[in-house]
Amino acid sequence: MSNLAQIHPNAKIGEGVEIGPFTTIYGDVVIGSGTWIGPNVTIMDGARIGKNCRIFPGAVISAIPQDLKFAGENTTVEIGDNTTIRECCTLNRGTKDRMTTKVGSNCLLMAYVHLAHDAFVGDNCVIANSANIAGHVTIGNWVVIEGVVAVQQFIEIGDHSFIAGGSLVRKNVPPFIKVAREPLSYIGVNSIGLRRRGYTDEQVSRLEDIYRVLFVHNNTVVAGVKQIVDSFPDSDEKQIVLAFIQRSEKGVVRGAQTT
Repeated sequence: MSNLAQIHPNAKIGEGVEIGPFTTIYGDVVIGSGTWIGPNVTIMDGARIGKNCRIFPGAVISAIPQDLKFAGENTTVEIGDNTTIRECCTLNRGTKDRMTTKVGSNCLLMAYVHLAHDAFVGDNCVIANSANIAGHVTIGNWVVIEGVVAVQQFIEIGDHSFIAGGSLVRKNVPPFIKVAREPLSYIGVNSIGLRRRGYTDEQVSRLEDIYRVLFVHNNTVVAGVKQIVDSFPDSDEKQIVLAFIQRSEKGVVRGAQTT
């Protein structure tokens, strides 16, 4: 550890942790073994950081939320193992809603990502440069969000989905799909990502059939759901998609646009 770092004596630092110069670590902080923290990082009260993480210069972890309703409750930011936080990311503590902000294991948050209070990010996610994730957002596992994306508060983004750069996310994004354009629309199943993660051609084809009915062949999501329920044999993919649609009170992204 650098002699130029300021580390509170109450902070719990694991074995083999490296801390660069001019980094400040507050007292109510836990850092897992093998984690590397670069220079000029600020880790504030409530941070819970896993093993073998990498946190780059300028990052601010566990500052109080940018929420006028925050009343000083004892909340946290939780980061899993093997996650990389690049330069100048800001991850804010939770509020009384969820009491924590979470990032899973094996994630990459690129430079200037903002993760607001009570946002949950699953495992194996990539969030690219300058993405802004509002409060109370839920992001599943294996999600890729490209650069300069803005996600509205309370949105849910399903597992294995892909969001194109510069998108404005105002509706929920169902699992397994790619979305782009303005307003944000379905542009296909994330077949490349799914095959990389071990999904079979049969599973990918099944998802393509489901989403073709949901977003291409029907004028409304309600009609598409009815056809899927009535016409498709039971499968894990069918159940996952229908469960997501049914709990999406804010609605989901638009279907494929032809113009």
